[in-house]
Amino acid sequence: MAKNTRLRSNLKSWIPRLLQAQSDNLNEADTSARIAKVFEEVLGYDALEEIGRETEMKGKYVDLAIKLDGAIKILIEVKSAGVTLRDRHIEQAEGYASRNNYEWVLLTNGIVWTLYHLSFEEGIEYERVFSVDIGQCELDEACECFSLLSRDSIRKNLHEKHWEHQSALSPAQLGKSIFREDVLMYLRRIIRKQNGILVDLEDLANAIQGMLSTETRELMGPPRIRRQRRRTASEKADTSTAHAPSPANETASESRPSSQPG
Repeated sequence: MAKNTRLRSNLKSWIPRLLQAQSDNLNEADTSARIAKVFEEVLGYDALEEIGRETEMKGKYVDLAIKLDGAIKILIEVKSAGVTLRDRHIEQAEGYASRNNYEWVLLTNGIVWTLYHLSFEEGIEYERVFSVDIGQCELDEACECFSLLSRDSIRKNLHEKHWEHQSALSPAQLGKSIFREDVLMYLRRIIRKQNGILVDLEDLANAIQGMLSTETRELMGPPRIRRQRRRTASEKADTSTAHAPSPANETASESRPSSQPG
């Protein structure tokens, strides 16, 4: 709690100075110098050992790099205080990151701070972890975001844990969970029990998709049903003690009316 209180106090004292930098329209070099001081005085990094400036990577340079135990943890792309930030501004840092498998890039002009998580499985993909405008948001909101960048948080991998939690609840990931065949079949059973009709899985998936906002649908993508692999006869024999029916058997049972003694 004491450390969070200190971060809050230090950030509160730095916000007017960063806003003044924007009013003065400081150039990129001067803005970068202030960002380095924020990492030192607010976020707790050692200025000499842990904040690299104009770090060279294979003949090119990244504005700032945050290091712990000699390993780069975050690349920082700095733009001058008056520049309106765009996602495309991380392209240079993105290139550095992809060649070295660095997963974290921070883009900032001193006012807006946006942290990205990068993945390289199929090309380069990036997603926002947070974006905070210290000129517009409440101090507590800013502190919550800045705390993820603090030395203690990075050392304890709290930013990684935050990302894993956020990613698990993202529209795209929830879409993968909701549109699983077994989930849709479970919902279909409930609908049949309540309404006495057997709906098609595709129709059900489209109906769920239609309930969502346009923005959520765009983030989630089309409702693609994730089919379960059917078990072979030998696999069924190996699990003969299991009581749950296979999806194939369940589909067959749902397609015909149940007959129970009256």
